[in-house]
Amino acid sequence: MQLTSSAFRFGESLPDRFSREGGNVSPPLLFSDVPAPTQSLALIMDDPDAPRGVFTHWVLFNLEPNVGVLTENHVPGGTPGRNDWGEVGYGGPRPPSGTHRYFFHAFALDGRLALPRGATRREVEQALEGHVLARAELMGRFTAAHVHA
Repeated sequence: MQLTSSAFRFGESLPDRFSREGGNVSPPLLFSDVPAPTQSLALIMDDPDAPRGVFTHWVLFNLEPNVGVLTENHVPGGTPGRNDWGEVGYGGPRPPSGTHRYFFHAFALDGRLALPRGATRREVEQALEGHVLARAELMGRFTAAHVHA
């Protein structure tokens, strides 16, 4: 399975419109080579460079296996989970300083997750354990804006 974006390539900078201050819209993502027996897809976006440890920006699960593309700022179906901003849905990058890496982790699953809207990353990870058929990863970078006093 592969996960790519038309807005940035692996390791490149995420355009500002995907950041918390720049529009806070979710980036377009393309799922390809999804295994035939896949029953649903899940997605977790995180920042491992956050000062207090890994910060989760986006949790999404129960996407249809043939979804193909998530267009910019639009998710066709699926169930949004809770991010570490305390919100349900996408929460864009806003690093306090420097350049951070943002990983998009995609999972092809052999079933659907029996979890409600607003489930946490931990709940999703526990539910998908033992059900992952394939994984894919995409990473983009984002640099903190200069803060003016």
